[in-house]
Amino acid sequence: MEVISLENVTKSYDSVTAVDGVSLRVRQGAVLGLLGPNGAGKTTTIRMILNILVPDEGSIRVLGQPVTDKTRESIGYLPEERGLYPRMQVRPLIVFLAALHGLEESEADRRARQWLDRFELAEWSEKKMVDLSKGMQQKVQFITSVIHQPPIVILDEPFSGLDPVNAVTVKDIMLELQRQGTTIVLSTHRMEQVEMMCDSICLINHGRNILDGDLRAIKQSYGKNTLHIAFTGSDGFLQQPAIASVNRFGAGVEAKLNPGADPQDILRTAVQSGAQITRFELLEPSLNDIFIEKTTHA
Repeated sequence: MEVISLENVTKSYDSVTAVDGVSLRVRQGAVLGLLGPNGAGKTTTIRMILNILVPDEGSIRVLGQPVTDKTRESIGYLPEERGLYPRMQVRPLIVFLAALHGLEESEADRRARQWLDRFELAEWSEKKMVDLSKGMQQKVQFITSVIHQPPIVILDEPFSGLDPVNAVTVKDIMLELQRQGTTIVLSTHRMEQVEMMCDSICLINHGRNILDGDLRAIKQSYGKNTLHIAFTGSDGFLQQPAIASVNRFGAGVEAKLNPGADPQDILRTAVQSGAQITRFELLEPSLNDIFIEKTTHA
């Protein structure tokens, strides 16, 4: 079942076309990565799904119905910008927002306490939002987006402000929600999180959908064209026609191969040059590499 579908959706602001004929399908229980550079049209697309904005052309359906204020109630939304009332206390704020989603106050309070415990925020529950760190505020905002157990959750940069430990916690909770049947749309620039979590992606650039589909199939379509090489000594062997580009990091490199290149020829050249090879692995390109290639040349 498709829980979100967009068909040739367009939205313009004066002379600027923010979204240009985007079509998209999100199936029930999927984790979709909605990707693109800054200003690509992702936020405008999200706001149209939420019925905050109305498309100029095309159609959008949520849970099989045209988008309305009622379909918006079925979506939990975490915006990139923090929008919680800064002078309200944490737990009363969570309870208030949960009540707006239809929860009874007693049930909202019970769930709020559970979530605050899970995020190790219980001792901050009576503090005002303004007194919390950015990471703590992000965790509270995440709680408010999922506390009413919506069938669809749209998360815009959910890892913003989180340290590595809390980023893992949020990632684990998202996957737990997916196992329970929740459909998740994840908009983020953290490609490593997308590779770990998403089963499909939609890449938007200049308002257009330039790549979408099953993430595994997309990566396999590129073939194994990237060498991960860790070595010491001279890097002169990297200057050869078989290598299209090199991304350096620490004690190693990622070398993108030209079509038809033989990795064994590169290895022989490296050894003959005197480099000490400690890792030499042929890989599919990372999603980050695909993102850069598609958005640079689109």
